[in-house]
Amino acid sequence: MKPILTLAAATAVITQPLAAEPEILKEIREENGKKVEYTFIDGVKVHETDPAKQPPPKVVTPKPYDAEKAKAPEGAIVLFDGTEESLHKNWTSMKGGETKWKLVDGAMESVRGAGYIRTKDEFGSCRLHVEFATPKNVKGDGQGRGNSGVFLMGIYEVQVLDSYENATYPDGQCGALYGRAVPKVNACRPPGEWQTYDITFQRPIFDESGKVLRKARFTVVHNGEVIHDNVELSGGTGWRGPHSISEYEKHGDTGPISFQDHGNPVRFRNVWIQKLEEQTR
Repeated sequence: MKPILTLAAATAVITQPLAAEPEILKEIREENGKKVEYTFIDGVKVHETDPAKQPPPKVVTPKPYDAEKAKAPEGAIVLFDGTEESLHKNWTSMKGGETKWKLVDGAMESVRGAGYIRTKDEFGSCRLHVEFATPKNVKGDGQGRGNSGVFLMGIYEVQVLDSYENATYPDGQCGALYGRAVPKVNACRPPGEWQTYDITFQRPIFDESGKVLRKARFTVVHNGEVIHDNVELSGGTGWRGPHSISEYEKHGDTGPISFQDHGNPVRFRNVWIQKLEEQTR
Protein backbone atom coordinates (compact mmCIF):
# COMPACT_ATOMS: atom_id res chain seq x y z
CA MET A 1 0.00 0.00 0.00
CA LYS A 2 1.33 3.41 -0.96
CA PRO A 3 1.76 5.78 2.02
CA ILE A 4 -0.71 8.63 2.47
CA LEU A 5 0.88 11.89 3.59
CA THR A 6 -0.61 13.98 6.33
CA LEU A 7 -1.68 17.38 5.09
CA ALA A 8 0.69 19.08 7.54
CA ALA A 9 3.68 17.13 6.26
CA ALA A 10 2.90 17.84 2.63
CA THR A 11 2.21 21.56 2.92
CA ALA A 12 5.36 22.94 4.44
CA VAL A 13 5.29 25.74 1.86
CA ILE A 14 2.00 26.99 3.31
CA THR A 15 2.83 29.87 5.61
CA GLN A 16 -0.03 32.34 5.34
CA PRO A 17 -3.20 32.22 7.45
CA LEU A 18 -6.49 32.25 5.59
CA ALA A 19 -7.56 35.70 4.40
CA ALA A 20 -10.87 37.21 5.37
CA GLU A 21 -13.91 35.99 3.44
CA PRO A 22 -14.23 37.98 0.21
CA GLU A 23 -17.42 39.84 -0.58
CA ILE A 24 -19.05 38.25 -3.62
CA LEU A 25 -21.87 39.99 -5.49
CA LYS A 26 -23.89 38.81 -8.49
CA GLU A 27 -25.53 41.25 -10.86
CA ILE A 28 -27.74 40.69 -13.92
CA ARG A 29 -27.46 43.33 -16.63
CA GLU A 30 -29.49 43.85 -19.78
CA GLU A 31 -27.15 43.96 -22.78
CA ASN A 32 -28.33 43.92 -26.41
CA GLY A 33 -31.66 42.51 -25.35
CA LYS A 34 -30.09 39.68 -23.34
CA LYS A 35 -29.57 39.15 -19.62
CA VAL A 36 -25.88 38.89 -18.76
CA GLU A 37 -24.54 37.77 -15.39
CA TYR A 38 -21.66 39.60 -13.70
CA THR A 39 -19.73 38.41 -10.64
CA PHE A 40 -17.79 40.83 -8.43
CA ILE A 41 -15.20 39.67 -5.88
CA ASP A 42 -14.34 42.37 -3.36
CA GLY A 43 -15.68 44.95 -5.79
CA VAL A 44 -13.65 43.75 -8.80
CA LYS A 45 -15.53 42.08 -11.61
CA VAL A 46 -14.41 38.66 -12.77
CA HIS A 47 -12.04 38.88 -15.77
CA GLU A 48 -11.43 42.60 -15.27
CA THR A 49 -9.11 43.88 -18.00
CA ASP A 50 -8.55 47.42 -16.66
CA PRO A 51 -5.12 47.33 -14.93
CA ALA A 52 -6.17 50.26 -12.74
CA LYS A 53 -8.90 48.07 -11.23
CA GLN A 54 -7.11 44.71 -11.35
CA PRO A 55 -3.33 45.19 -11.62
CA PRO A 56 -1.38 42.37 -13.26
CA PRO A 57 1.08 40.55 -10.99
CA LYS A 58 4.73 41.51 -11.01
CA VAL A 59 6.90 39.65 -13.51
CA VAL A 60 9.76 37.74 -11.86
CA THR A 61 12.59 35.58 -13.15
CA PRO A 62 11.67 32.00 -12.29
CA LYS A 63 14.08 29.65 -10.58
CA PRO A 64 15.98 27.24 -12.86
CA TYR A 65 14.42 23.85 -13.53
CA ASP A 66 15.59 21.34 -10.91
CA ALA A 67 15.38 17.80 -12.29
CA GLU A 68 16.12 16.23 -8.90
CA LYS A 69 13.30 18.06 -7.12
CA ALA A 70 10.97 17.19 -9.99
CA LYS A 71 11.42 13.44 -9.50
CA ALA A 72 8.52 11.55 -8.02
CA PRO A 73 9.24 10.83 -4.33
CA GLU A 74 8.99 7.37 -2.87
CA GLY A 75 5.37 6.30 -2.56
CA ALA A 76 4.04 8.78 -5.12
CA ILE A 77 1.71 7.54 -7.84
CA VAL A 78 3.25 8.19 -11.26
CA LEU A 79 0.43 9.16 -13.61
CA PHE A 80 2.54 9.85 -16.68
CA ASP A 81 6.22 9.03 -17.22
CA GLY A 82 6.54 9.83 -20.91
CA THR A 83 5.67 6.39 -22.20
CA GLU A 84 2.81 5.13 -24.35
CA GLU A 85 2.11 2.55 -21.67
CA SER A 86 1.51 5.10 -18.90
CA LEU A 87 -0.61 7.28 -21.20
CA HIS A 88 -3.02 4.49 -22.05
CA LYS A 89 -2.91 2.82 -18.65
CA ASN A 90 -3.72 5.93 -16.60
CA TRP A 91 -5.56 8.35 -18.91
CA THR A 92 -8.81 8.41 -20.85
CA SER A 93 -11.14 10.80 -22.59
CA MET A 94 -13.75 12.53 -20.44
CA LYS A 95 -16.37 10.14 -21.84
CA GLY A 96 -14.33 7.11 -20.86
CA GLY A 97 -13.05 6.10 -24.30
CA GLU A 98 -9.51 6.12 -25.62
CA THR A 99 -8.06 9.62 -25.67
CA LYS A 100 -7.07 11.25 -28.94
CA TRP A 101 -4.25 13.18 -27.27
CA LYS A 102 -0.94 12.12 -28.77
CA LEU A 103 2.51 11.22 -27.49
CA VAL A 104 5.19 13.62 -28.76
CA ASP A 105 8.83 13.41 -27.60
CA GLY A 106 7.89 11.88 -24.25
CA ALA A 107 5.03 14.29 -23.59
CA MET A 108 1.27 14.09 -23.96
CA GLU A 109 0.05 16.79 -26.33
CA SER A 110 -3.42 18.24 -26.65
CA VAL A 111 -5.13 17.73 -30.00
CA ARG A 112 -7.66 20.32 -31.16
CA GLY A 113 -11.15 18.92 -30.85
CA ALA A 114 -10.05 15.89 -28.82
CA GLY A 115 -11.61 17.22 -25.62
CA TYR A 116 -10.18 17.11 -22.13
CA ILE A 117 -8.05 14.20 -20.95
CA ARG A 118 -8.55 12.74 -17.46
CA THR A 119 -7.06 10.17 -15.15
CA LYS A 120 -8.85 6.85 -14.82
CA ASP A 121 -8.29 6.95 -11.06
CA GLU A 122 -9.86 9.61 -8.86
CA PHE A 123 -8.40 11.60 -5.98
CA GLY A 124 -9.42 14.00 -3.22
CA SER A 125 -6.94 16.10 -1.25
CA CYS A 126 -3.54 15.65 -2.82
CA ARG A 127 -0.15 16.98 -3.76
CA LEU A 128 0.24 17.09 -7.55
CA HIS A 129 3.32 17.70 -9.70
CA VAL A 130 2.80 18.65 -13.35
CA GLU A 131 5.17 19.89 -16.02
CA PHE A 132 3.85 21.72 -19.09
CA ALA A 133 5.08 23.59 -22.14
CA THR A 134 3.09 26.02 -24.25
CA PRO A 135 3.83 25.98 -28.01
CA LYS A 136 7.20 27.35 -29.06
CA ASN A 137 5.60 28.54 -32.29
CA VAL A 138 3.58 31.43 -30.87
CA LYS A 139 0.15 32.05 -32.34
CA GLY A 140 -2.58 34.34 -31.08
CA ASP A 141 -2.66 36.50 -27.99
CA GLY A 142 -4.47 36.82 -24.69
CA GLN A 143 -6.54 33.73 -23.93
CA GLY A 144 -5.84 32.38 -27.41
CA ARG A 145 -2.16 31.73 -26.75
CA GLY A 146 -1.03 28.45 -25.18
CA ASN A 147 -4.32 27.94 -23.32
CA SER A 148 -5.02 24.83 -21.26
CA GLY A 149 -5.69 24.05 -17.62
CA VAL A 150 -5.02 21.63 -14.77
CA PHE A 151 -8.24 20.57 -13.06
CA LEU A 152 -8.30 19.10 -9.55
CA MET A 153 -11.19 16.65 -9.11
CA GLY A 154 -12.00 17.50 -12.74
CA ILE A 155 -13.58 20.74 -11.44
CA TYR A 156 -11.18 23.28 -9.92
CA GLU A 157 -8.82 24.87 -12.44
CA VAL A 158 -5.28 26.13 -12.19
CA GLN A 159 -4.93 27.99 -15.49
CA VAL A 160 -2.26 27.11 -18.03
CA LEU A 161 -1.48 29.90 -20.49
CA ASP A 162 1.45 31.44 -22.31
CA SER A 163 1.67 34.52 -20.11
CA TYR A 164 5.22 35.38 -21.17
CA GLU A 165 4.92 38.95 -22.50
CA ASN A 166 1.25 38.26 -23.18
CA ALA A 167 -1.37 40.38 -21.45
CA THR A 168 -4.80 39.06 -20.45
CA TYR A 169 -7.14 39.45 -17.50
CA PRO A 170 -5.07 38.65 -14.37
CA ASP A 171 -7.53 36.11 -12.94
CA GLY A 172 -7.14 34.10 -16.16
CA GLN A 173 -3.40 34.32 -16.71
CA CYS A 174 -1.00 31.45 -16.17
CA GLY A 175 -1.20 30.22 -12.57
CA ALA A 176 -4.55 31.83 -11.79
CA LEU A 177 -7.21 29.92 -9.91
CA TYR A 178 -9.43 30.64 -12.86
CA GLY A 179 -11.75 33.56 -12.27
CA ARG A 180 -11.16 33.46 -8.50
CA ALA A 181 -7.58 34.28 -7.52
CA VAL A 182 -4.73 36.14 -9.23
CA PRO A 183 -1.23 34.65 -8.80
CA LYS A 184 1.13 36.59 -6.54
CA VAL A 185 3.69 36.90 -9.35
CA ASN A 186 4.08 36.04 -13.02
CA ALA A 187 6.80 33.37 -13.02
CA CYS A 188 6.38 32.21 -16.62
CA ARG A 189 9.18 30.92 -18.78
CA PRO A 190 9.30 31.69 -22.52
CA PRO A 191 7.03 29.68 -24.85
CA GLY A 192 8.31 26.21 -25.62
CA GLU A 193 10.24 25.88 -22.35
CA TRP A 194 9.20 23.37 -19.71
CA GLN A 195 7.48 24.76 -16.63
CA THR A 196 6.40 23.18 -13.35
CA TYR A 197 3.39 23.31 -11.07
CA ASP A 198 3.55 21.85 -7.58
CA ILE A 199 0.01 22.00 -6.26
CA THR A 200 -1.15 21.20 -2.75
CA PHE A 201 -4.92 20.85 -2.78
CA GLN A 202 -7.37 20.34 0.05
CA ARG A 203 -10.77 19.35 -1.28
CA PRO A 204 -14.02 21.02 -0.22
CA ILE A 205 -16.49 19.27 2.08
CA PHE A 206 -20.28 19.50 1.71
CA ASP A 207 -23.16 18.49 3.96
CA GLU A 208 -26.05 16.39 2.69
CA SER A 209 -27.98 19.46 1.54
CA GLY A 210 -25.02 20.72 -0.53
CA LYS A 211 -23.92 23.45 1.87
CA VAL A 212 -20.15 24.01 1.85
CA LEU A 213 -18.75 23.02 5.25
CA ARG A 214 -15.13 23.55 4.18
CA LYS A 215 -13.96 25.37 1.08
CA ALA A 216 -11.19 24.10 -1.15
CA ARG A 217 -7.67 25.39 -0.48
CA PHE A 218 -4.70 25.73 -2.79
CA THR A 219 -1.00 26.28 -2.47
CA VAL A 220 0.64 26.50 -5.90
CA VAL A 221 4.36 26.74 -6.66
CA HIS A 222 5.09 27.77 -10.27
CA ASN A 223 8.67 27.33 -11.45
CA GLY A 224 9.86 27.50 -7.84
CA GLU A 225 7.84 30.61 -6.96
CA VAL A 226 4.91 30.43 -4.50
CA ILE A 227 2.03 32.03 -6.39
CA HIS A 228 -0.84 30.91 -4.10
CA ASP A 229 -0.21 30.38 -0.40
CA ASN A 230 -3.03 28.53 1.39
CA VAL A 231 -5.66 30.32 -0.69
CA GLU A 232 -9.25 29.43 0.16
CA LEU A 233 -11.26 29.11 -3.04
CA SER A 234 -14.31 31.39 -2.76
CA GLY A 235 -16.34 29.37 -5.27
CA GLY A 236 -16.10 27.36 -8.47
CA THR A 237 -13.83 28.12 -11.42
CA GLY A 238 -16.23 27.29 -14.26
CA TRP A 239 -16.74 29.89 -17.01
CA ARG A 240 -20.20 31.48 -16.77
CA GLY A 241 -19.72 34.24 -19.33
CA PRO A 242 -17.23 37.04 -20.04
CA HIS A 243 -17.47 38.39 -16.48
CA SER A 244 -18.91 35.64 -14.32
CA ILE A 245 -17.80 32.41 -12.72
CA SER A 246 -19.48 29.32 -11.28
CA GLU A 247 -20.27 28.69 -7.63
CA TYR A 248 -19.73 25.55 -5.56
CA GLU A 249 -21.92 22.59 -6.41
CA LYS A 250 -22.00 19.46 -4.28
CA HIS A 251 -19.90 16.58 -5.61
CA GLY A 252 -18.22 13.40 -4.42
CA ASP A 253 -15.14 13.03 -2.24
CA THR A 254 -12.89 12.19 -5.19
CA GLY A 255 -12.56 13.15 -8.83
CA PRO A 256 -10.06 12.87 -11.68
CA ILE A 257 -7.08 15.00 -12.55
CA SER A 258 -7.85 16.45 -15.97
CA PHE A 259 -6.09 18.63 -18.53
CA GLN A 260 -7.93 20.95 -20.89
CA ASP A 261 -8.07 20.91 -24.67
CA HIS A 262 -8.53 24.58 -25.55
CA GLY A 263 -7.43 24.26 -29.16
CA ASN A 264 -3.71 24.85 -28.49
CA PRO A 265 -1.08 22.05 -28.67
CA VAL A 266 0.07 22.32 -25.05
CA ARG A 267 2.28 19.50 -23.77
CA PHE A 268 2.42 17.80 -20.36
CA ARG A 269 4.97 15.45 -18.83
CA ASN A 270 6.28 14.06 -15.51
CA VAL A 271 2.90 13.93 -13.75
CA TRP A 272 2.81 12.39 -10.27
CA ILE A 273 0.54 12.63 -7.27
CA GLN A 274 0.50 11.93 -3.53
CA LYS A 275 -2.74 11.41 -1.66
CA LEU A 276 -3.13 13.51 1.48
CA GLU A 277 -4.76 12.45 4.67
CA GLU A 278 -8.03 14.32 5.04
CA GLN A 279 -8.48 16.97 7.69
CA THR A 280 -11.85 17.28 9.33
CA ARG A 281 -11.90 21.09 9.18
